Amino acid sequence: MPLRPHRVVSILVAGAALGVAWNSLSGRGIDLRANTFVEPRDVVIDVAEAKRRHDRGALFLDARPRAFWEMSRIPGALPLPEDDFAKSFERLDARLRTRFDIVVYCSGMGCEASHHVSRLLRDRGIASAIFADGVPAWEEAGYTLDEEPSQ
Repeated sequence: MPLRPHRVVSILVAGAALGVAWNSLSGRGIDLRANTFVEPRDVVIDVAEAKRRHDRGALFLDARPRAFWEMSRIPGALPLPEDDFAKSFERLDARLRTRFDIVVYCSGMGCEASHHVSRLLRDRGIASAIFADGVPAWEEAGYTLDEEPSQ
């Protein structure tokens, strides 16, 4: 029996449709709209809320590699890179413990660094919000970035 492409496509489409239907109707499915990086205890904010917090003096932490922070950053943000968390945290520990409004960001969609850094902070007793859309959303909203050479 020869392989007929329209049958193969029909079987694949029917299988995908049945799988999605089972996922949504079974009550045990996976929420296909959810961000896989977000955990129940995470506080995730959008760009408008990030700007409000920034204007009120929140401390912003950049979870990207330090070289990215050196190139550009949300004004006033301090580097707390995921890849060098322990060393960077040691330098910032006392300052972080005196702040009550902390926002962690990274490179936006698909960047899990801000989520990871926020959880590492939470494990150390420091609450923070995650600005998941990060630098791209900040720029897209028309807000400026600090591009002056860092110290």
